[in-house]
Amino acid sequence: MIKRIDTLAYGNGLRDLSPMWKCAFATIMLLFTYVAHPAVQFLLAIWLTIWTVGYARIPIRFYLSLIAIACLFFIGSIPALIVEIRPWQATSPALHEAAGFTFMNWHFFVTSSGLLLVGKLFVRIVACLSCMAFIICSTPFAELLQVLKKIRVPMLVLEIMLIMYRILFILFETAQDMYVAQQARGGQSGFQNRLKDTATLIVQMFVKTMQQYRSMSNGLVSRGFTEDIHMAPYQAKPVPVRYKAESIAGFILLLLLEIWLHWRIAL
Repeated sequence: MIKRIDTLAYGNGLRDLSPMWKCAFATIMLLFTYVAHPAVQFLLAIWLTIWTVGYARIPIRFYLSLIAIACLFFIGSIPALIVEIRPWQATSPALHEAAGFTFMNWHFFVTSSGLLLVGKLFVRIVACLSCMAFIICSTPFAELLQVLKKIRVPMLVLEIMLIMYRILFILFETAQDMYVAQQARGGQSGFQNRLKDTATLIVQMFVKTMQQYRSMSNGLVSRGFTEDIHMAPYQAKPVPVRYKAESIAGFILLLLLEIWLHWRIAL
């Protein structure tokens, strides 16, 4: 997944646009998402999807899989948001139950307000993920570091991000090679063997990754590393008038819709 993201970031249709403009555009949309109504958030998600899939030419299947994988964390938290447990005698009749059952004098139920909350959170999360996916898929990591350096993020933070980004590639390569080696030797078959092989893979993957990290550290020292990683300076790039006009017009329309919805609800 991370290799595919890196490849698409360097070969997408918006590659030549200013990274500062792309990050600023996505950040404004992300902040606007937190104050907008669900309907506006839904439209914003569709609009950012058009930018990512249509303009940046990111494959729709990969884009949807990226959003879906990120939503798995939200799906894991849904039971805690919608399921309520109370003693049968303490159940309040004022609660609007959508579904429920009783087990050993305990009442498990789902309320309509909980389902409504999950729906609102899901729309907001998808809108936020669409903003982040736009940045990730349209801007290479090196240019993201240049943007962060331009806005005066501490160099220590940037160096840690750069090293972690490199370690991620080493980690995934090591895991993939070891998984293929286990399958070639007849491993990863059966539930118990799969658990045992996976535990062995995790331990060995950590050991090999640390070895690769030490090799990388020794390589930096042998090349005169002086505790400072010098990055390429930020290079400004032009932004076509079409993209500027469309982004401004789209944001104004979403803002007007948000104001109208706020005014209508207030009446």
